[in-house]
Amino acid sequence: MTTTTHDVVIIGSGAAGLTAAINLAQDRKVVVLAKGALDGGSTNWAQGGIAAVLDAGDSFEAHVHDTMVAGAGLNNRETVEFVVSEAPAAIDRLAQLGVPFNGGEEFGERWHLTREGGHSHRRIVHVDDATGQAVQVALLKAARANPNITLLEDMVAIDLITSRHGERYSGDGHVWGVYAFNKRTNHVDALLGKATILCTGGAGRTYLFSTAPRGATGDGIAMAWRAGCRVSNMEMNQFHPTCLYNLEVKNFLITEAVRGEGGHLKLPPGVPGGGERFMPRFDPRAELAPRDVVARAIDHEIKRLGLDYVHLDISHKDPEFVKHHFPTIYSRLLDLDIDITKEPIPVVPAQHYTCGGVIIDLDGRTDLPGLYAAGEVSESGLHGANRLASNSLLECFVFGEAAAKHIRANWNDLPAPPPIRPWDESRVTNSDEEVIVQHNWKEIRRFMWDYVGIVRTTKRLERAQHRVALLAQEVDDYYGNFRVTPDLIELRNLLEVARLVVRSALHRKESRGLHYTLDYPDTLPQAVDTVLAP
Repeated sequence: MTTTTHDVVIIGSGAAGLTAAINLAQDRKVVVLAKGALDGGSTNWAQGGIAAVLDAGDSFEAHVHDTMVAGAGLNNRETVEFVVSEAPAAIDRLAQLGVPFNGGEEFGERWHLTREGGHSHRRIVHVDDATGQAVQVALLKAARANPNITLLEDMVAIDLITSRHGERYSGDGHVWGVYAFNKRTNHVDALLGKATILCTGGAGRTYLFSTAPRGATGDGIAMAWRAGCRVSNMEMNQFHPTCLYNLEVKNFLITEAVRGEGGHLKLPPGVPGGGERFMPRFDPRAELAPRDVVARAIDHEIKRLGLDYVHLDISHKDPEFVKHHFPTIYSRLLDLDIDITKEPIPVVPAQHYTCGGVIIDLDGRTDLPGLYAAGEVSESGLHGANRLASNSLLECFVFGEAAAKHIRANWNDLPAPPPIRPWDESRVTNSDEEVIVQHNWKEIRRFMWDYVGIVRTTKRLERAQHRVALLAQEVDDYYGNFRVTPDLIELRNLLEVARLVVRSALHRKESRGLHYTLDYPDTLPQAVDTVLAP
């Protein structure tokens, strides 16, 4: 085992992780871990944009109000006000790093602002329909140019290193870094630091199709839970309303901005009401309703009529307008023989984002000393029971910087890592039954979609809980007897997160935001977080 010591260890190379690294690198040595390529995380796939109050007719209070409404009142208002107020400065910093936001000269604005579901104003700054990619490129360029930042690819985090792993045992729960599987050497390394920041994704884009490419697997949430952190609102799993329906191309999302710029959801031809819009029947905001409302409406129509998909149609708009605003989507779908300037897009809801996660404060601090978190892995109180569109990247920038600021301000109070025990592989062997991992992976994604999807019941959740328990016992036994592999690490984490999601969903005896159960369809008068402690 190779052991290296750094000032700060950052797990995750997306928007939150790189923002934290760039801020810390002013005077600290930082290592950033990516479990694959440095640009392979969720940030790179974000199409829509970043929400911020940049228009003269908009206001912080309006952004706060929209966020709270979308979050069904489960948000922490202090957190929402903090993030919203920090947003314009965050956009300025990104622009200074070279993010080429679309200009808004035709509207007399510095940048073009689009509108998305749940927003009362145009406040989404963007780079065409590939904002996340542009942000990732700019942040990586800045990080690579900084000599205080070390970027490591192909490092799969296994577990946080805590005081329990020291050569002299301590139970105070202090976090000193992470054990990570190095895919280039096929061995486990220990990376130590005075502070550690979790910036991994949640468990979005994971459960929809058993044949879909793997998405985020909740690694950071699972590791923090095992280390002793509380988690909150894990039942709040957001389903993106409009994922391309194509049996060969999985998980290609059609950005909220298509609906924000006038796209209509319609029933396909050949069914009662075919070709007609259906969202006005479900919500007065129609296609501009928050994601949870739109996803449930689509799910309802698909089940009611026995459909495979519904249509998202923007072909009534000027073709040049569509091509200019959505060049990535236009080009990608044209490759699939779908011309969005002339015909509708077949879409279905898809698992997309985890609104719950590891509990943090406004400085990004978790329950454990030395451990911070930022981005989708965390539960800051921003999103509540449903994330407002384009608040996700914003949260990454604000809390990535907040964690870095707190670490720098309190650096002298952070103790140095003690001697750590090496990773022990003396009592395990190489597995000759890798098929078990593959089989369990497919099984969990299938039953989570079937039983813990958009519409839930207590009986479905209990079935899921039973299956999670059986699989967890099998995987724990497997993990204890064989050398770790990236697939085994991810499966172990995914099962842990699934267990937390089901347990939280069973705990909430109401329907609120993203959690909708037929057994408790009403919303209770008081919004209460679901908090689980190890």
